[in-house]
Amino acid sequence: MRQKSSRSSRSRSSRSRSDDDQEQAATDPEQSARTIVLRQLTGQPRSRAELEQALRRKEVPEDIIESVLGRFTDVGLIDDAAFARTWVESRHTGRGLARRALAHELRRRGVGDSEVGEALDQLSPETELETARALVDRKLAATRGLDGRTRVRRLAAMLARKGYSPGLAARVVREALEGESDEEHRAAVAEFSGAADSMETAGP
Repeated sequence: MRQKSSRSSRSRSSRSRSDDDQEQAATDPEQSARTIVLRQLTGQPRSRAELEQALRRKEVPEDIIESVLGRFTDVGLIDDAAFARTWVESRHTGRGLARRALAHELRRRGVGDSEVGEALDQLSPETELETARALVDRKLAATRGLDGRTRVRRLAAMLARKGYSPGLAARVVREALEGESDEEHRAAVAEFSGAADSMETAGP
């Protein structure tokens, strides 16, 4: 009963806040837009494009969107370059994502190419390589006992999902398996490396 009452209370609170938002939007649409942006930024950092989308979903007029977002940008609360740098650091450290995957995520969030490029510059090829090695090391034990091709495929697929190139994946998997591999594993690695080299040569 107490849980039901709690849910009911939260529901009433949500409806009340929605009613307040609607009333505020009718009387002061610019203040309403500022409130929406502040709520969005309280949850997590967001790009300017994401905030634009949030305001459009609330049917805020375009001139007010530009005015409010411009003001937030002027005072430094919206900064796509800083957002991109933080995103790259967090997603690479936390999930091991490579430059390719990070660039895709940032562009999906409306971050411009120049900001994306600047943020990715902080991630050196050496750092990316070391992260790929660490990812494979953590996965290696779980693949023991599998046949060579399956083992190579699973390790390479894991790196591919995180945005690593076929060439880098082949290098890291080869390094990880060469110290413990039997002839079957060596053959599987060589086969995958050849295919990866062909893909790198062909390009996108």
